[in-house]
Amino acid sequence: MKKIIVYIVFVSLSVLLISSVTGKVFAVQADPKTKANDTIKKDSIAIQGGLKLKGFKKNVHASYYADRFNGRRTASGKKFDNSKYTAAHRNLPFGSKIKVTNVANKKAVIVEVIDRGPFTRGREIDLSKKAFMEITHGKGRGFVNVNIEIIQD
Repeated sequence: MKKIIVYIVFVSLSVLLISSVTGKVFAVQADPKTKANDTIKKDSIAIQGGLKLKGFKKNVHASYYADRFNGRRTASGKKFDNSKYTAAHRNLPFGSKIKVTNVANKKAVIVEVIDRGPFTRGREIDLSKKAFMEITHGKGRGFVNVNIEIIQD
């Protein structure tokens, strides 16, 4: 019995010694030149380079929702929030993700269709105030010429 215990202790120490000598230590160090973003805002939609886009409409009028619609239910049943990236369109299916690009300054935003409209003649799309201000920086009128592309899955 004593021999078995001595043998087990000897084998254990041998394994421990061998693994400590030959074992490699792998450490992950952050590259000081790279700045990592570990979180994304919940309501933001990032524009990625590998998106499949299908041209939909060019040089059409876009406007933004009035503040009085904030908190109301949309045609899709979702609650409207002017501080999110959403839009209203007459024909596109609810849940469609679309890229809206300002023709004048080439700034773009991706929004989700959650409502129907606009019901003003000559307007193609209504954007939430946040999305509209992001592509216009709040300058000028309450409408802007945009290109609309559908993001395909």
